[in-house]
Amino acid sequence: MPTTKLDVSHSKTTLPDSELCNAVVAYARTVSDPFLFHHVIRSAIFADSIGRGAGMKFDRELLCVSAVLHDLGLTSIAPVQMRFEIEGADLAKDFLAKKGMSERHLEIAWDAIALHTTAEIPSRKCTEVALCQLGIAVDLGIAPPDVISNETVHDVLAAYPWLDMHESLPATLVSLFHKNPRAAASNAVSEACERRVSGFTRFNLCDRLLDTHARRNGGTGR
Repeated sequence: MPTTKLDVSHSKTTLPDSELCNAVVAYARTVSDPFLFHHVIRSAIFADSIGRGAGMKFDRELLCVSAVLHDLGLTSIAPVQMRFEIEGADLAKDFLAKKGMSERHLEIAWDAIALHTTAEIPSRKCTEVALCQLGIAVDLGIAPPDVISNETVHDVLAAYPWLDMHESLPATLVSLFHKNPRAAASNAVSEACERRVSGFTRFNLCDRLLDTHARRNGGTGR
């Protein structure tokens, strides 16, 4: 399969050059802030590179579109009515369905995007879902060591720079909470709010259990 005309020339850091992949890249570029577009492209390249380097069998096009669209929930087109991972998965599925993607592949793309902020679950799913999460984790610096070479990371970052993502991504996550507190159902959003929103308290199951016990026993809770 030909490779897409990105700004990385190394043979191991390319993406499929299909009509669908090109449409997805163009769409992500249109709706994403520059830092976010660079992040999703880097993530897609890392995911593809890891899979090919390990000799895994996977659908390169399906992995590409899943990774490139994985953060639609952080763009201006997201309704911000629930956690961004689910909204992004729904938006991506709608876009890909209009492009004629099969139902099976739509479900895989949805899973890859909805589960991308977890680690253990994607690793138990199909290869495209697992690689999508791993590529994203590499870009965030939270992947297991030695899954990809430092040279590859350096080359991709040179082509698609970081653009202060360490500031822009947390700010974007916090902005979701300010638009709708329900967005904090996402662990990523709640972690950003914990650092950046004064007085924010993360959901804690133990506190809810204590409150429930008190209500049901005539108490006043915590």
